[in-house]
Amino acid sequence: MAPVLELDDLHVAVGDHEILRGVSLAVPEGEVHALMGPNGSGKSTLAKTLLADPGYTVTAGRIRFRGEDVTDLGPDGRAARGMFLGFQHPEAIPGVSVLNFLRQALANRKGIADFSVLEVRMAVLAWSGRLGMDDRFVSRYLNEGFSGGERKKNEILQMALMEPDLAVLDEPDSGLDIDALVDVARSIQEIRADRPALALLVITHYQRILDHLAPDRVHVLLDGRIAVSGGPEVAARVERDGFDAFRTEVSA
Repeated sequence: MAPVLELDDLHVAVGDHEILRGVSLAVPEGEVHALMGPNGSGKSTLAKTLLADPGYTVTAGRIRFRGEDVTDLGPDGRAARGMFLGFQHPEAIPGVSVLNFLRQALANRKGIADFSVLEVRMAVLAWSGRLGMDDRFVSRYLNEGFSGGERKKNEILQMALMEPDLAVLDEPDSGLDIDALVDVARSIQEIRADRPALALLVITHYQRILDHLAPDRVHVLLDGRIAVSGGPEVAARVERDGFDAFRTEVSA
């Protein structure tokens, strides 16, 4: 069976500047993979490339989703196939309620032009209850006035509703205190319990969220390349020795 996500010697540039310089990794069904690295290593570039952000150009290599080459697909095509990206800094959209945003997103994901408002509301309320979110959340404007923890929880709610096969979470621990981080990690685990085949790629600087998500594989990204891949012990080594300890392991 093909991995849910496969990156094959991926090179990515912004303008004339190459940022990713040959990234290869595979995330199988049901596994949690962590991608760690310092600022400037290319982590967010990879996330935005997986989102098909037009500012990031794949200059070589391929992106495959369940064996299909999706390198040239746009964001809607990837989302409709079951790829989901949780943003590091989710944007506020004044005037657009959480409910209406999710209705449109579900219509694209399910291929249904006119998704029932009632059906979406009931699904949102069911999941918001499971995730410990206030029922009034659904009527608020998307991320407007949300705390950092609320924005992250809203991303997790979207992930639950979209039922993706792959979720890429770009620094889900960014800006969270320890209580909010534990709450977000618990919410991710709630979704994994509901969808055990979900493949998850968590992009982070730190081990702390991985203490709650127990990754199957950890990849360290340095200077646009994977320096090392291994088990949870890699994250522990990052915590102990820092990223510089891996620089000599980057392939020439």
